[in-house]
Order: sequence, then C-alpha cells, then structure tokens
Amino acid sequence: MTEAQLDFYKRLAHALALQFGSGCEVVVHDLEAADPSHSIVAIENGHVTGRKLGDGPSHVVLEALHAGEERLEDRLAYLTKTADGKILKSSTVFIRDDHGRTVGIFAVNYDITILRAMGDTIAEVVGTGPSAPREPEPIVRSVADLLDDLIEQSVQLVGTPVALMTKEEKVRAIRYLNDTGAFLITKSGPKVCKYFGISKYTLYNYLDEARAADEQDERE
Repeated sequence: MTEAQLDFYKRLAHALALQFGSGCEVVVHDLEAADPSHSIVAIENGHVTGRKLGDGPSHVVLEALHAGEERLEDRLAYLTKTADGKILKSSTVFIRDDHGRTVGIFAVNYDITILRAMGDTIAEVVGTGPSAPREPEPIVRSVADLLDDLIEQSVQLVGTPVALMTKEEKVRAIRYLNDTGAFLITKSGPKVCKYFGISKYTLYNYLDEARAADEQDERE
C-alpha cells in the first residue's frame, strides 16, 4: 500500500470508529507487508477482538493472500466470532491499486452480541419457535491460534479422527489447509507434520497431490 492509501484508510477507520462507537472495530491489513503474519497496519477499537498493530491475519486475509486476483470478492455483512464469544457483524473490502492489483484489506467488525441476544429473546417471545442460527466464523488473536483453528477445521471437513485417517483423507485435509492459506503462516509445515504424523517429505507429496486436484477442478 502507498503512503497516501495508508493515510486515507487510517483516517477513514478513525472516522468510522468515532461514528459508531467503541463496539465498532475497524482494521486495515497491508497485503504487501514483508511478513504476512503481521499484516495489521491500522486498527481502531482493537479491544473488540483483542488485536493490535502488528498482529496477524484473519481467515479472510489468508485466503486473499493465497487466492488469485480473479477470485477475490468483497464480503459484506457476514458473522464472525471472537475467542471470548463475542458475535460480530463483519464486512471485508479489498483495496486495489491503479492497476487493479489487491494491496490491502479494509475490514469492519461491529459487536452485535447484546443486540443479537435481545433479538433472540424477542423472537422467543413473539415467535413460534427458534430459527437455526448461522454459524459465525472465528476471529483469532494470533497466527498460532489461527493455524490451530484451520487444522481443526480440516479434520472436521474430513470427518475422521487423525489416527484413523487414510492417505486420501490426509491429502484432503492438507488440500483444505493449502486452499485456506495455512502454509503462508511461518513454521506451519512442522506443526502440520507433527499433527498428522507425517514427514516433511510426505507433506510435500501431499501438497503436490492437493495442488494437482485443484488444477483438475479448475479445468473442469
């Protein structure tokens, strides 16, 4: 991001935070940062998620770093969840340069925990039955927590305990980790190897198979 872009988005973040109060966190990620594990370059009301300047990326940021330009689309008004249980209404807007290349992310996370609880109470009083809630996406405080969360999601996706996984199931889990940008996190390889009980060499082979499967899906 250029200095002019960073200055503008810092001022915009400050304005929105003042406009909507202390429950509104506004974050600016620099996707051109030398170390993607420290992508936050501006943040207002960081107490909402417990993050601060220099902290690491969210799931959305990792996916943005991993995905191609043609796949990037703004995500508006979706639910997220913090480690301490807050429910947030979030929007993620990709910042692009004059050539259309994605260089940053502008994100708004509004704490709707109390409002949501009030809404559930009202619905229970006036409604005939509770509706199925949408599952919010987690917001983690550190890249270590994020990697742990992604690994857990990969196991849930496969639906088999690691100790009972076949090779094909492990490849599927590794493919999910690759697609979500997990391997952009520093020292993620050794942790994934230890968790799945595989060697570094095996991990590379599984990654090759996962990427080949991705390419096949794209051709189809």
